[in-house]
Amino acid sequence: MQGLNLIQLLAIMMLPLIFAITVHEAAHGWMAKRLGDNTAYMLGRVTLNPIKHIDPVGTILVPLGAVMLTGFIFGWAKPVPVNWSNLHQPKRDMGLVALAGPGANLFMALIWAILVYVSAMILGTFTWLALPLLYMGIFGVLINTVLMVLNLMPIPPLDGGRVVYSLLPPKQAHAYSMLERYGLIIVILLLVTGILGFVLKPLICLTIKLLPASNIVLEMMPFTCG
Repeated sequence: MQGLNLIQLLAIMMLPLIFAITVHEAAHGWMAKRLGDNTAYMLGRVTLNPIKHIDPVGTILVPLGAVMLTGFIFGWAKPVPVNWSNLHQPKRDMGLVALAGPGANLFMALIWAILVYVSAMILGTFTWLALPLLYMGIFGVLINTVLMVLNLMPIPPLDGGRVVYSLLPPKQAHAYSMLERYGLIIVILLLVTGILGFVLKPLICLTIKLLPASNIVLEMMPFTCG
């Protein structure tokens, strides 16, 4: 995406970023409702309205700071409230609710990858339209893949941590849940030390390689996959 000025870059990034965050969070609430808990639905969180999900610090300030300092996108939205006791099978369903968010990101990455493929096909004929859509699709694939892989890390309160908790026996699950109070600190330490990028990069690259038009996306990404 070299050659784009800041305004053009922000315009291309805004829509994929908003959808990546809002659909991820809405998917948690939607799954919770299907499994017996209406808390998020009653609070209006099962919606694509980004205002309902944006956290000024985690969604705006932290991602900007992370990109400038480390080159890696990191942040969070307002967590969707779930009353685990309302779920049909609380321990099992906790994992399903957690997986709904990354699952939504994988689905969106696929949709954006299809857009990249179609845009590349018409690039020579409708360049004025295809080029912005191509760039938007590439960023859509990247941000959704990053969010999916990041959230699947087995560190509570990330979604992967919830999944691990749901799979452990009760005693081990309780001990594991004690990590949640330190989870954000652990993730930030991994980020600033570069360990987070080192661990996630191969998984991000592997996921993208499984999507349509992966050669185009990989060629224009801000880092190489090897």
